[in-house]
Amino acid sequence: MNPVFTAHRYIKYRLKSFSLHGVHSPFIFDFNNTVLNDKTPFYAFQYIESLRSRMLLNNSTFNKKDWGTGNRNGLVRVSQIANRDLLPSRYGQVLFKMVNYYRPEKILEMGTSLGITTLYLSTPNQNARVITLEGCPETMRLAQEHFDKLNAKNITPIVGEFSSTLPDALSKLGKLDFLYLDGNHSYKPTLDYFEKCLPYCHEDSILVFDDIHLNKGMEQAWDEIRNHQKVTIGIDLFKLGIVFFKSGMPKQQFTLKF
Repeated sequence: MNPVFTAHRYIKYRLKSFSLHGVHSPFIFDFNNTVLNDKTPFYAFQYIESLRSRMLLNNSTFNKKDWGTGNRNGLVRVSQIANRDLLPSRYGQVLFKMVNYYRPEKILEMGTSLGITTLYLSTPNQNARVITLEGCPETMRLAQEHFDKLNAKNITPIVGEFSSTLPDALSKLGKLDFLYLDGNHSYKPTLDYFEKCLPYCHEDSILVFDDIHLNKGMEQAWDEIRNHQKVTIGIDLFKLGIVFFKSGMPKQQFTLKF
């Protein structure tokens, strides 16, 4: 990650972002009120964040295999991964609240890491099926330990490189109600995964992309995804990009303050 690039893009995001005054979109008002600004202290947050706290203090090491652009293969500390790679709590809680409100039944996560985000996705609806993909066997082993600690029974882990595991995951789900993509973080793979997921999407599907302003390639991928002909609504939260496929709505793009 280039901190200068990130800082520049964040300033640009803040200048473009806005509150909802003057926005005539009931759907966006509803999203803002029931997801972004919902202050409910859900019980699960405390349990999930207690796991994160333990990881941040865990200096044991494991061999990490990285299929993406990070070039981080080799021996790493659990605390390093927890500090560097895990989704910040405020964004994880946005994912939780989206699942809690929209009630998707078939959820796919691409990029398990240590399992914090997986738990935010799986906890709101115990009847939902969550498939999570991770390239590193040792990382998935640690994530599974965290799933077991919170008794998360609705998670199906699949280990391997995304290009080989994604078709199988989509076939198992049959349809895609919710996608969280946090892997590779480069232009072509991100678009390839999006295109592979599209046939399984429907008008109530929600796709969430992580690190959309991480680099120029991800920004280009995000621009093409949110402008795709099947996408009707795109929301930029700086770290997360969210798209909806709602039929009957005009195509709209929003950069919301968060």
